Amino acid sequence: MTLDASIALRLGSLDLVVDLTVADGDVLAVLGPNGAGKSTLLRVLAGLLRPDGGTVTVDGATWDDGATHLPPHRRPLGVVFQDSLLFPHLSVGDNVAFGLRTRGVRKAPARAAAAAWLARVGLDGLGDRRPAELSGGQAQRAALARALVGDPALLLLDEPLSALDARTRLTVRAELRRHLAEFGGSTVLVTHDPVDAMALADRVLVVEHGRVVQAGTPDEVNRRPRTDYVARLVGLSLLPGTGDGRSVRLDGGGVVAVGEETAGPVFAAVRPESVALYLARPEGSPRNVWPARLAGATPHGTTVRCELAGEVPLVADVTATAFAELGLVPGADVWATVKASEVAVYAR
Repeated sequence: MTLDASIALRLGSLDLVVDLTVADGDVLAVLGPNGAGKSTLLRVLAGLLRPDGGTVTVDGATWDDGATHLPPHRRPLGVVFQDSLLFPHLSVGDNVAFGLRTRGVRKAPARAAAAAWLARVGLDGLGDRRPAELSGGQAQRAALARALVGDPALLLLDEPLSALDARTRLTVRAELRRHLAEFGGSTVLVTHDPVDAMALADRVLVVEHGRVVQAGTPDEVNRRPRTDYVARLVGLSLLPGTGDGRSVRLDGGGVVAVGEETAGPVFAAVRPESVALYLARPEGSPRNVWPARLAGATPHGTTVRCELAGEVPLVADVTATAFAELGLVPGADVWATVKASEVAVYAR
């Protein structure tokens, strides 16, 4: 294992306690709301903060423990920040070569290595430009080249795509995925975007209030969220309750019919596209029919995402056409239906 960390740090109101392990060639995405401790965790790994307790080891070398704290410049790592943070007074090529030069590499080989990496990230011939002459996507590519040119053991990515526009983000995400697949060290990606995590990571760590609340593969986290934050992040309605045969009695009241036998503490999860809305109580086969009130509506791609309040709180996606035809407005009374076979159930 390249990276093995057990970190404890109290910083203001944040009490961070996180354990993580990242193997060679793997990408770990750290997800969490603002203030959860994601960036603080990255600063500890980078050596910018000294933990109160625990250890950080990389390739068997100790970077942090009770007696040791390796400063950032002595850690073989690369960092890509949300805003590329290229030095404005240096050329793009000199920015990429900067780390090598600080480690004693002579100017000519450092510049040659920088030029090679600029070519790899699609910036061939732009080494003499200033950072201000680059687009946002080009600047992030240059920042990635700067992080990887020294062949680090650990790569830290702090919201590397969040400052880009939607179209550029798609392109840079695809390029980043390719470079991460070729990178031999460990990567820790901090993000609040589940799409970035699902597209780039081998494993996902979800942190809330300084604690790990869920860990697993992107698919596991996407299909079986364990907190309301994660559920909303991946677009699910998460309903905790107790299984009773082919139904779940919800902790908050209400009953959900399910398609399989279940017992004990469980989560019932419903995808927005599984919820149908009606103005009058429908007749037909769905076993789950509940009255609800439209608490909010937000355009979501080609659909409208509807927040439903009531005995069973849900999120529903309806087409913009259906939303208009139903005459839906916040505060409207509706009926929601969900087929029992489309309710996922798993143990708490």
